Amino acid sequence: MDAKAAVVWPGRRTWAVESVELDPPRQGEVLVRVEAAGLCHSDAHLASGGYAGLRRPMVGGHEGAGVVEAVGPGVTLVEEGDHVVFAFMPACGVCTDCAGGRQHLCELGAGVAEGFAIADGTARRRARGAELGSFCFVGSFATRTVVHERSVVRFEPSLPMESVCLLGCAGVTGWGAAVNTAAVRTGDTAVIVGVGGIGAMALLGARYAGAAQVWAVDPVPGKRAAAIELGADGTAASMAELLPELRDETRGRLADQVVLCMGSGDSSAMADAMALLGKQGRAVVVNVHGDTEHEVRMSLRDMQSYEKQLVGCLAGSWSPREGLRTLLDLYGRGRIPLDRLVTARYPLDRIQDGFADQAAGKNVRGVVLP
Repeated sequence: MDAKAAVVWPGRRTWAVESVELDPPRQGEVLVRVEAAGLCHSDAHLASGGYAGLRRPMVGGHEGAGVVEAVGPGVTLVEEGDHVVFAFMPACGVCTDCAGGRQHLCELGAGVAEGFAIADGTARRRARGAELGSFCFVGSFATRTVVHERSVVRFEPSLPMESVCLLGCAGVTGWGAAVNTAAVRTGDTAVIVGVGGIGAMALLGARYAGAAQVWAVDPVPGKRAAAIELGADGTAASMAELLPELRDETRGRLADQVVLCMGSGDSSAMADAMALLGKQGRAVVVNVHGDTEHEVRMSLRDMQSYEKQLVGCLAGSWSPREGLRTLLDLYGRGRIPLDRLVTARYPLDRIQDGFADQAAGKNVRGVVLP
């Protein structure tokens, strides 16, 4: 069948929205009509030449929601007509990592560089005579996509697609980074750096976990205002600017957690992040870094003497299915103001405008409506 999709081609730094040939679902797979897809900085990183090890051409998009139009043989998790949100990290449930409670690091992720079907490692999409990968096995920047049933989670049709779609990446990653990886506890002081979709969800997660103070850092005034609306106690344009105020507000104890959710990571900012931490504080790296970024300068003596921690975070350190089901339940019961994160909507043909607005700091989260 034919579908329209946004493709990254070798040597190009922009999205090509064009017709692609899409195979029907095979064993364990489902065909999904995409209704909404979130614009994530990871997709921008892909289009700008990042992730050097990933194949091109590739259909972008890993955050989205839609309706199941057909199921392949052996599918048991969903059926035709179900509303589903994509999980950008599938989990088989039986590999060593899944059995050890690390479903977000499932061995199914080994094929992400090619982006071909999980079931058999072959392509489901073609254009211009070339086989296309799909970003994170999803490829949600399309009118339709074929994915493995392990890459979707069902939700109630009463919930709006354009909000639910954010949960697949921004939701599980941001909320999980605060609650799971950073382990925010009642009474803690947390700092969220970057107020895009992931940072906004990290802020909400930290507040929900019981943090006494949540501070947000972002150079864009509009995003700092959005952080206050979402419950931040205060904001700053930079980590260096925040340091003296945070020292005063915490009586010198500083932050228990610093969660780095910038669109693109900057190793030169790591020293500022570590300086915000108090004793046994934890800095969590969520944002993407460049492929050639290998050096970090910071005070190792300070790290050792105060037992500070620096850790990475993928997919919120959370089982994708558990994370999505938890957040869907909270959103359905009105506990997460998810709708307020969607600040602009774009047709698929204008996806480049959406990413331009993202780069300019105009959106908390933009959404494509194919």
